[in-house]
Amino acid sequence: QVQLVESGGGLVQAGDSLRLSCAASGRTFRTSYMGWFRQAPGKERQFVAAIDWSGGVTRYTDSVKGRFTISRDNAKNTVYLQMNSLKLEDTAVYYCARSRVSVLTPDRGQYDSWGQGTQVTVSS
Repeated sequence: QVQLVESGGGLVQAGDSLRLSCAASGRTFRTSYMGWFRQAPGKERQFVAAIDWSGGVTRYTDSVKGRFTISRDNAKNTVYLQMNSLKLEDTAVYYCARSRVSVLTPDRGQYDSWGQGTQVTVSS
């Protein structure tokens, strides 16, 4: 198991940037595939991005391609989500998660450890 703590959320204006961090504890982090998900009010939790254990391979949902970047620093046991050109529809609680499989999967059922989430609110 991996314990995950997100930070970096906040209130920003449309077009602004924000970087989320996910600090992990546990020995398996460095060999784990990791993902970011988000959940808007009244909606299901949705896949945003995933990264392999090395940081060399990534995957994104179409709506954030070209705007968001997932990365990791295994020396710091941290995963990041850089969010640029934020839009109103990016407003959600963002969750970091650890994948139980070595696949860049959007299936939240394949993730077995979750953080508590961090709120991102984009205003006009």
